[in-house]
Amino acid sequence: MAIGTPSSTGATGDPTMVARERPWLVLAILCLGFFMILLDTTIVNIALPALTTGLGASLDQVLWIVNAYTLVYAGLLITGGRLGDLLGAKRLFLIGLVVFTAASALCGFAGTPGQLIAARALQGVGGALLTPQTLAILTVSFPPNRRGAAYGIWGAVAGLATIAGPVFGGWLVSAFGWRWIFYVNLPIGIAVLVLGLRYLPDLRFNRKHRLDWRGTLLVSAALFLICFGLIEGPSHRWGTVWGPVSIPVFLAAGVIVLLLFVWQQRQHRDREPLIPSGIYADRNFAVMSGVIAAISFGMLGLFLPLVIFLQSVLGLDALHAGLALAPMSLASIFSAPVGGRLADRYGGKDALIAGLLLWAGGIGLVLQVTRLYINRTELIIGLVVAGLGLGLTFAPLQSIAMRNVVPNVASSAAGLINTSRQMGALLGSAVTGAVLQTQLAARLGSSARENVQSLPDHFHKWLIEGFEKAAATGRDLAVGVGQTGAHLPADLPASVRPAIEQVASKTFYDAYIPTMRITLIIPVAVLVLALIGALFARSQQRTAAPAETVPGAAE
Repeated sequence: MAIGTPSSTGATGDPTMVARERPWLVLAILCLGFFMILLDTTIVNIALPALTTGLGASLDQVLWIVNAYTLVYAGLLITGGRLGDLLGAKRLFLIGLVVFTAASALCGFAGTPGQLIAARALQGVGGALLTPQTLAILTVSFPPNRRGAAYGIWGAVAGLATIAGPVFGGWLVSAFGWRWIFYVNLPIGIAVLVLGLRYLPDLRFNRKHRLDWRGTLLVSAALFLICFGLIEGPSHRWGTVWGPVSIPVFLAAGVIVLLLFVWQQRQHRDREPLIPSGIYADRNFAVMSGVIAAISFGMLGLFLPLVIFLQSVLGLDALHAGLALAPMSLASIFSAPVGGRLADRYGGKDALIAGLLLWAGGIGLVLQVTRLYINRTELIIGLVVAGLGLGLTFAPLQSIAMRNVVPNVASSAAGLINTSRQMGALLGSAVTGAVLQTQLAARLGSSARENVQSLPDHFHKWLIEGFEKAAATGRDLAVGVGQTGAHLPADLPASVRPAIEQVASKTFYDAYIPTMRITLIIPVAVLVLALIGALFARSQQRTAAPAETVPGAAE
């Protein structure tokens, strides 16, 4: 059964002709634009210390340099997808590209933290308009029996961006300064714009769409409230934000508005709702929405505790921590095209299940080898297994989810899929951060009491109280490069400072390693649930449909 209702007269002037003749060129253009979006996400994190110094930003401002983009991007993905159905995926892709590229220039020119935060929010607008169109155009450009390979390459680009961000970003910041992490988007954006204008198919249909403005406002408000609560929850310890307004109030309001949106969509289903009628009635699309959220949850659930381990426990700087994670990304680059070919030949379900097993198993291996004197070979093996599994999931996920999507709702479907991915990542970050903070706070005090015995007696109470205060407030927990849980005063006597630093380090290690192990159980459990859910996806029914079947038509 096809999702959505295609136009009875088809597309004006056969808009898929260019895509049929040059599908791999279309894929290359889409991947270049998608790569720019993903690269910007990963490259900013490596430049945060330089941004802090260069702009004189506070910690809250630094966090909002990251979160402003995420908040706007996640909140507008569904709307961006639907606008692609209304105005054409190519048009929205190019509009999003221009907005994102111009916003990148504004980021580079920013002279204050406030200006940079505003420009990052504008980048989020551009990214939300562009991202759904990449998957929509890709789906329509390739016939069903060749989509898996295209999705695999698309997934490999995501893996490449995760490597290029920390490495390339570290080099740019060191050689030219932090502003160049944004300026680098300008030549990429201009190149994609020129190629896109010339070669991307103009996917517009005869049927006139109308935007559901009420639904747009409701879902945007709901996602904003939920995302804000998840992003700001850890920094406010899930309590008061200001006055009577607290994080639970934001989350509850977001859920209420989301339920109101669902009710409004049901009332509006006989007209043109924001979410196409029946899209979640398709079992594969509904199941894959949950699976992709679980995979994103697993990524954040692994990366957050592992990066803290690499930097705070092993003492690596941000660049070397990124290089330590490179084997996982390299493995996903290798396995993503393989998963695409397997999806084309045998159907995506078996490849997806194999990928989820390897992804969860790799995290489990990392969990087993986590210790102070870690065997790097064992860690690399775990990361490679996880990366192979992650790469295997990319193409089957998209193939199964988009199998029954017809062209005139492809952008909406892609927006919903990407929203699921973002919400899974935000949930993974929030849940993992909360468990890390809670477990670490519970262990730091007792760990300090066990380790202070080697110090002179008059330092015992002072050090124990310092760690207990850091654990109680959460705000004084220091988990940066080489930091060990609590800030040590700069005026410590030189004669005792090395001994105190050693005890502080041992205290943090003894508390963090069991905390990390408990935390890593969560993404494994979520991925097991995703694996169970994937079993309910319908297997692909192989047909003798010729390769020139209209892309996106009902199968």
